[in-house]
Amino acid sequence: MKGKRYTTEQKIRVLKKAEKSEKTILDFCRVQQISEQTFHRWKKEFGMMEVDQAKQLKEFQKENARLKRMLADEILGKEFLKETL
Repeated sequence: MKGKRYTTEQKIRVLKKAEKSEKTILDFCRVQQISEQTFHRWKKEFGMMEVDQAKQLKEFQKENARLKRMLADEILGKEFLKETL
C-alpha cells in the first residue's frame, strides 16, 4: 500500500504540531495517519528546522547537485582531451 506523499513544509508543520501537542508521539502519529518510524525519520532529517530554512536547504541541495554535474562534465572533457592528444 502506497502512502501519502508529504512536502517538506508539511513534514515540518507536523513536527511543530507534535511539539505543541499534549498527546504522546504514538497517539499523535495515529491522528496524523503516519507511522511512528516516519515521525522519527522526519525529526532526524528536519529536526528543529523552520519552513524557510527547509526551502533554503532544498535550494542548496539542488545547486550542489548542479555544480557536481558541471564538475563531472569538466573532468570528463579534460580526460577526453588528454586521450585525443
